[in-house]
Amino acid sequence: MTARVFTGARVVLPDGIETVSVRVEDGRITGLDTPRDGAEVVEARGLILAPALVDIHGDAFERQMMPRPGVFFPLDTALLETDRQLAGNGIATAFHALTLSWEPGLRSVAQGTEMADRLAALGPRLAVENRVQLRWETFCFEAMPLIEALLAGPLTPSVAFNDHTTMALIPPDVPLQDRPFDHDPALRIVDFSDARFRDKMAGRAKRAGVTEAEFTALIACMWDRRAEVPDAIARIAAAARGAGASMLSHDDSQIETRDFYRGHGARISEFPMNLRVAEAARAAGDMIVFGAPNVLRGGSHIGSPSAAEMVSAGLCDILASDYYYPAMLAAVARMQAEGRAPLHALWKLIAANPARASNLPDRGEIVEGARADLVLLDWPEGAAPRVRMTLSGGRVAHQAGTFGGA
Repeated sequence: MTARVFTGARVVLPDGIETVSVRVEDGRITGLDTPRDGAEVVEARGLILAPALVDIHGDAFERQMMPRPGVFFPLDTALLETDRQLAGNGIATAFHALTLSWEPGLRSVAQGTEMADRLAALGPRLAVENRVQLRWETFCFEAMPLIEALLAGPLTPSVAFNDHTTMALIPPDVPLQDRPFDHDPALRIVDFSDARFRDKMAGRAKRAGVTEAEFTALIACMWDRRAEVPDAIARIAAAARGAGASMLSHDDSQIETRDFYRGHGARISEFPMNLRVAEAARAAGDMIVFGAPNVLRGGSHIGSPSAAEMVSAGLCDILASDYYYPAMLAAVARMQAEGRAPLHALWKLIAANPARASNLPDRGEIVEGARADLVLLDWPEGAAPRVRMTLSGGRVAHQAGTFGGA
């Protein structure tokens, strides 16, 4: 692999920003301000060099798979296009939030199995590191063998505990942000004849490719197996611990919920739905994830806490792309412009912190010995940043324009 030296750029380092040269060789960062020794020189004066992004949770790939309701495209085409978008947005490590649900269609176990198979087959052709977050719907018992098999694979996935089954059955008068602990035996569910519930089920049925009546019957059948869920969670958590996989709990609404999943080893709270849960997660030393689109939109679209305010309050460690890959870089740019923190500190939200939370200590920082995952940015003051080059393991994954050498 060609040795390269990036010179002239302002470099985002762990403790600040400096103009230093960065040498890359054999997929690693081999030194700062070291001799060139015949390396190819990338003249980057006027640009910013930073650690490439690590996306801990992104499901924008679903739009390549099914760009319109019920319209599926070949998976290879969808995944190659997703990989291109990741590289173009400076993301060198992506955990695709692969929902494994009892729902038919886009989020079914069959679809998830096929995607995992195609990602493995396409691996050598992909520009960046495409991993999966097994976003497991905890009522989906049929997914458990697949999860256990993927945990034994070469690119260890993360596991996110997701319970949108119980969430769907909460009465409409209960705000999602305050819904009870999922395993509360006294939990009250909706009247299935409620028109608002039927409207919600109609939307989900359309995504699943079934009728509203069929979908309602299916969710009622799954709810009848509620007593099996805690044991299933314990089994999957044990498998994840054994594989050294990071674990997340999704949309925590109660401190009891966070405590429950922490007890199983899930030390990441993904999208906590209110301030008290975020504060409890911080007090316990858990990592906290919010969505970068939340920052760009000025708040959550469902009434959860403002991600930018959580960053300012010290209650957000990681920003994920969620459903829009450009959001990570754009969110950091917005918060820097608002003066919420220095750039090197904000950058940890999209690189070092998600890498550490994902048990990937070899990336996310520009330090000697780290994996050479880098992004070179054209970022004039007051303007939006543009990705000029992305390196993944030292290889050029994306390049826009040419660079002079010396």
